[in-house]
Amino acid sequence: MSQFKLDTRANKAAVQLEQQRLIAGHQKETAEQNIARLEKELTALTGHLQRDQQALITALSIYGITTLAEDNFLAVEKSLITRREQWMTKQLQKSSLDQNISSINLQIDHQSEQIGERTIELEKQRVDYENLLSAQKQLEQQRHALFDNKDPAFEEACLGNAVTTAQQQHDEANQNLQVASQDVTQLNSQIKAVVDSLHNRSSQLHTTETRFQKRLAEHSFVSEKDFITACISDEKRHKLSRKLEQLNSEQSGLNARQKDRNDRLNRERNKHITERSIEPLTQDLDATNNQLKTAQQELGACQQKLDDNKKLRASQQDRATAIDAQKIECERWDKLHLLIGSADGKKYRNFAQGLTFELLVGHANRQLQKMSDRYLLIRDKGEPLELNVIDNYQAGEIRSTKNLSGGESFIVSLALALGLSQMASNNVRVDSLFLDEGFGTLNEDALDTALEALSSLQQSGKLIGVISHVSSLKERIGTQILVSPKTGGRSLISGPGCQRLN
Repeated sequence: MSQFKLDTRANKAAVQLEQQRLIAGHQKETAEQNIARLEKELTALTGHLQRDQQALITALSIYGITTLAEDNFLAVEKSLITRREQWMTKQLQKSSLDQNISSINLQIDHQSEQIGERTIELEKQRVDYENLLSAQKQLEQQRHALFDNKDPAFEEACLGNAVTTAQQQHDEANQNLQVASQDVTQLNSQIKAVVDSLHNRSSQLHTTETRFQKRLAEHSFVSEKDFITACISDEKRHKLSRKLEQLNSEQSGLNARQKDRNDRLNRERNKHITERSIEPLTQDLDATNNQLKTAQQELGACQQKLDDNKKLRASQQDRATAIDAQKIECERWDKLHLLIGSADGKKYRNFAQGLTFELLVGHANRQLQKMSDRYLLIRDKGEPLELNVIDNYQAGEIRSTKNLSGGESFIVSLALALGLSQMASNNVRVDSLFLDEGFGTLNEDALDTALEALSSLQQSGKLIGVISHVSSLKERIGTQILVSPKTGGRSLISGPGCQRLN
């Protein structure tokens, strides 16, 4: 009996050792497979790392970085940060230069306006100065032609006296002429009357002579001879007439000259020309010349400022060219920032993972359409590696995967798993798919939909394994492997293809 117990214990120990050997062998194979898989992954990761480092070195070579040691990332990052700070400093300098340029342009415009106004004013002063010189020369010539070096006041007084005397003589001549004309008329009448009387009335001659004598007496003539002596001849009368005409002509000329002098005097008065002597006028002329020289010096200074401004503009153009080149360099940095992203490569990883994630979402949506036409998966715009769900039963509302119910989450997860398996089958053939739990959260309709999708996969040659404690699945799944718990922490597997090992 004791020998039987020893044999039984030995058998049990042998069985346990055999099981431990099998478990150890299985663990060894699993470990070897894991090691091989890890070595392949390490090789692939090393290749990816080398390619990424080479691409990064190529991108950074334009900045003088040709090597990228594993322990030198902080130095590279610090160098790039320093360059970025320098770029920002130059941007601030550019803004300051732009403000200075605007201020200088305003000053240039203001100075240009002042130069234009002063140039116009200077031109007016030049014209006025030339007009004054011309008028002065004309007046000097006229004065020299009229008076030579004589005193104008004395000459004006003489001319005034001459005009007065001529006027008096003219008046006297007019009076004499009138008297002579009256006398001539009377004498002609008398002569005619006498002749008529002589011819017509000879008898009246005596009476007439008596009357003539009487009138001679009345006119203080002593005798006829005195009367004849007092009478003027025709020649003398003609001379008096010519002299009268000459006096009238001289009177007209004097009137014209007097009118011309008055007009010239009025014009000179209207010009407001000073009555000062030549010496103060010469001093004013010298002062005007000095002002003209000062204005010319100011004009030269303004011209120098314009030349300096041209030089500043040329320098500004050079700075603008340098700024444009710096802008191009900054745009290159911005493009690199958009393409590469941060120094740790997170943005690039997100981009590369986003491409794969986009394919996964496409495969998952095709699987999801087979299970339900209500949902459609899309990528989140803010977080490219996050998922959102379009609910077609709620007018296409976009919902987050965080507020999905348990059944909805299971259907979405199943679609993603099926899509992932389809993606993996492009390189490695995946014939088996195991689902662990999750069916307990489904209602009847969702459960039917999930099972129909799994059935379609099974019909396409896939081996589908469902691990679940849901009792309602027993009626729906024909082939089952049951795991029954036993005492001592053991379990018993039963079902098709399962057999006990002795």
